Amino acid sequence: MSAGGRRISGGKKGGAGSGAEDSAASAAAATPAVKPAKRGTTAVDLRIYRAVVNAVMSHKLPPGTHLGETDFCELYKVSRTTVRKALQRLAHDHIIELRPNRGAVIASPSPEEAREIFAARRAIEREIVPLAIRNASTNSASLQRIHEAMAEEEAARRSGDRANWIRMGGEFHLLLAELAGNRVLQRYMGELVSRCSLIIALYESPGSHMCENDEHRELVSLIEAGKCEQAVALIEHHLLEIEGRLRLGVVTRKVKLADALAGL
Repeated sequence: MSAGGRRISGGKKGGAGSGAEDSAASAAAATPAVKPAKRGTTAVDLRIYRAVVNAVMSHKLPPGTHLGETDFCELYKVSRTTVRKALQRLAHDHIIELRPNRGAVIASPSPEEAREIFAARRAIEREIVPLAIRNASTNSASLQRIHEAMAEEEAARRSGDRANWIRMGGEFHLLLAELAGNRVLQRYMGELVSRCSLIIALYESPGSHMCENDEHRELVSLIEAGKCEQAVALIEHHLLEIEGRLRLGVVTRKVKLADALAGL
């Protein structure tokens, strides 16, 4: 589940693990990673973007919540143009949906859509693992980045930073795709990790404890040892376990945008 100039969403940049919130968040990954600012992007754009992402990852903005442009204008003292830039970016990362005659709402993936996304994710990662094993002995730099991502994921867990924990879980899987060296698979993984991270953040049980995730470390050990069959089996189990712990289709409460974004 990343976290972070990589794409995860909706959010970049989830997007698997051990325990309801524990296994899921770490495995799939990423809040969607916050990407580098594009031309025309302002500090306020990014502040709005990050506030919404963090609120979603912290269960403060449930699926289907309406995000009124006027509310953002009043909260951040900015124009509708600025708000719309932030909303477009959130939509691009699958955090929100822009619906005709309704405006922006927090994305609400259906149970069927969530299962299809996870099925695609498993298929892609089954191909990534053997390629990562092939390249592991000659790409120590990528392996070092993977170990650093695991350390940051653990640091987020220890500090209770759920949004960054999910993000770094996704970043771990994106770095595996980078190690695999197939740019097409990397591109697909960028979207799948982003969407899985959002699904995890939306549908894992609020209040469940973040637990240490051993499966990422075990997977890296298998890759470094060249144990392809076991590594592929582990990644399959890892993602199936996450999907099985989600509370898909659960009706969520309604909240006020100002309350959800307070302090963010």
